[in-house]
Amino acid sequence: MEGVDGSNSGTKAMIRLENLTKTFPGQTEPAVEDLSMEIYEGEIVVFVGPSGCGKTTTMKMINRIIEPSGGRIFLNDEDVTTTNSDKLRRRIGYVIQQIGLFPHMTIADNIATVPKMLGWDKKRISERTDELLETVGMDRSYRDRYPKELSGGQRQRVGVARAMAADPPIMLMDEPFGAVDPITRERLQDEFLRLQEEIKKTIVFVTHDIDEAIKMGDRIAILREKSVIAQYDTPERILTDPADEYVENFIGAGASLKRLSLSKVRDIKTSEWPVARLTDSPDEVKELLRKSGKDYVLLLDEDRKPKRWVGLEELELNGVPLRNAGWPAVAIVEGKSSLYETLDTMITSYKGSAIVVDDRGRYESIVDFGTVLQAIEEMRPEENRVGGGA
Repeated sequence: MEGVDGSNSGTKAMIRLENLTKTFPGQTEPAVEDLSMEIYEGEIVVFVGPSGCGKTTTMKMINRIIEPSGGRIFLNDEDVTTTNSDKLRRRIGYVIQQIGLFPHMTIADNIATVPKMLGWDKKRISERTDELLETVGMDRSYRDRYPKELSGGQRQRVGVARAMAADPPIMLMDEPFGAVDPITRERLQDEFLRLQEEIKKTIVFVTHDIDEAIKMGDRIAILREKSVIAQYDTPERILTDPADEYVENFIGAGASLKRLSLSKVRDIKTSEWPVARLTDSPDEVKELLRKSGKDYVLLLDEDRKPKRWVGLEELELNGVPLRNAGWPAVAIVEGKSSLYETLDTMITSYKGSAIVVDDRGRYESIVDFGTVLQAIEEMRPEENRVGGGA
């Protein structure tokens, strides 16, 4: 059961902040003022807000890199406000934008930092290091390299591996993908979301980018100055029912398009389409085309992988084999692709549609513009739908 303030009575709170406050020495105004919230086990909660609003200060108070001026911090119902801060930090993984790898240490030694502090034996540390390199998609041959020998994206993966080394239940991530190029950033985001499906950590994630927040978060806390919560809710609710004008302005234009990033192809009703095999005769394909009422047929190979689009005009060309007719079948997506990604793919396609395949590349269905428009309509609050309301 979920509340509009982000509460979820059916899930255990892993982190609970009570009246958390921080006033820095020499300042009269607090950087964080009387913040209370619950963060639930296994979820990614994203703090997002304008620069200087206190989101990073709030996150750093959770592991007491910054000591709070007032209030209490509970981890798994344990008050850790006054416990030993070094021991506390060993229980919490921490990833920052600048990554913070030790340049004079090998990748293996970087990953092993916290396990060594915890007194793990060498065999256990070595096995954990190998396991984590594989988990973040890096070959074991990287063990003996140094950070300067790695790309920005690779260093970021090592940073994530180091944060996970002691298998902490909680991870803090401070703009973790902000220092890499946009293509690498998107790839790292996707890989981390895939990884989170397996590891189910409780994660506090700080960003200034609302699009990243929507993509990464199970819940988003949009913060005003002093970390005052403007809205704490799921991405869907924030996009469809913003709490006030401040939240609306922070979301910005294009909320409908942003909602497309939350929906997966596998979750919508896709379109049926006439398909034939490359080994069929042109006459057979013509007959299929006439019966379908469509303008084009999608040709599949013997493994049901999409290969060509053909229309009646191409089929009328005598002597042209089907495997050379028409246009290549590009614009291919999978069920796990978001509708935002799918729409972007469709725009670049020949036919204004995307071909949906399974994880082995075999044809499943088609997404066309009508499909996307229907999905957008269904995302709207009921009172705002065409024909909806009183």
